[in-house]
Amino acid sequence: MRIDRNGTWYYRGSPIGRLALVKLFSTVLRRDTDGTFWLTTPAENGRIEVEDAPFIGVELIAEGAGRNQIIRIRTNVDDVVTMDETHGLRVAYAGEEPRPYVHIRKGLEARLARAVFYHLVALGETSDTADGVFGVWSCGQFFILGSPGS
Repeated sequence: MRIDRNGTWYYRGSPIGRLALVKLFSTVLRRDTDGTFWLTTPAENGRIEVEDAPFIGVELIAEGAGRNQIIRIRTNVDDVVTMDETHGLRVAYAGEEPRPYVHIRKGLEARLARAVFYHLVALGETSDTADGVFGVWSCGQFFILGSPGS
C-alpha cells in the first residue's frame, strides 16, 4: 500500500475509491520514530509507503480575530484539528516553495492544500516583536508562516 503526494491511497497500484475504507485505514495508521509508516491492527502490522504526508488539509475554518482567533483544519479523511500547542504548524521548503504541515496525531501530519495555505496567509499578520516575522494566531499561539522578505 502507499499514499501519494496528493493524499490518494493505493492498494497494489490501484487507487482506493471508497472514502469509507480510506477513513478506516487512516485510523490504524502509525509512524515510527524512524519515519516508517505502518497500518497496525490487533491482528496485523503492515508497512505503508507515504510519499509526503499521509493527509491533506483541505479546509480551514477560522473564528474570531487576532490573539483570540481559533483556526481549525479539516483533512481529506475528515479529521478536524484545532491549531494549538498539540496541533502545531510547520513550514518546510522545497526550493523556494513553502510546504506547510499541521500535526494531526502521534507524529502524523497533514500537508495543507495550496488554497488552504493561501487562506491561512490571508489571516496572517506581522508579529509585534523586533524580528517582525509573519504568521497567524490560533488559540493564543503565534504560528510562523515566514520571515520578512520570504
